[in-house]
Amino acid sequence: MDLGLKDKVALVTGGSRGLGRAICLGLAAEGAKVIVHFGRNRQAAAEVVEKIQGLGTGAVSLQADLTDREAVRTVMPRAIEAFGLLDILVNNAGIWPTAWVKDMEEDQWRRTIDVNLTAPFLLCREMVKHLLQRGVGGKILNITSQAAFRGSTTGHADYAASKAGLVTFSRSLAREVARAGINVNTLAPGIVETDLIRPALEKNRQKYLDRIPLGRIATPEEVAAVAVFLVSEPASYITGATIDVSGGILMH
Repeated sequence: MDLGLKDKVALVTGGSRGLGRAICLGLAAEGAKVIVHFGRNRQAAAEVVEKIQGLGTGAVSLQADLTDREAVRTVMPRAIEAFGLLDILVNNAGIWPTAWVKDMEEDQWRRTIDVNLTAPFLLCREMVKHLLQRGVGGKILNITSQAAFRGSTTGHADYAASKAGLVTFSRSLAREVARAGINVNTLAPGIVETDLIRPALEKNRQKYLDRIPLGRIATPEEVAAVAVFLVSEPASYITGATIDVSGGILMH
């Protein structure tokens, strides 16, 4: 199937590792040019850029601290400058701190909301303005989580709340911009083998496996394959949807 992604330009936040890295490489394999956003690990981002360029398409890295709203506001102009335009935005970056609500500091709550919900809002807002100004459609994909629907039982209430907010925000945005040909969807992974969750898996892998009907943890690549499809041309009639890739943790 031709996904119609050749020469499209995509910005992927949190693109230097884990699921974001897999999404970047998946887009590049289809011929898209990719802006690889990263927070701290410049070397990891450079390695992703090098791999993408090895696939015969364009790539650049872009650093920004998503806890800093002023830094977030610079991301879209810099991303557009890299290749002259943007067609695809994937809000993948997220944080997953651990604390029970009774022990959670307000700073942790604010930081989680800033990275997981406010930064996507700001980037979506500027992406929509950019597409409307160009008079073209485009694709926005926000990475949420099965925790948005199930809540957290492991000390991640702030994460679950931020991801639930992202689902409803995305649905609302999809309604606002559908007539402009802008598709907005969310992808809800379950448990994926990434750096983010690795410490928890090392501590008690079986506990997480017991939650998954398919009985295994997802690879970043198999989740990324669905993400790539959702920003492709064949997915142009999908908007306002949340697609579950959770091994059966979520079933509707």
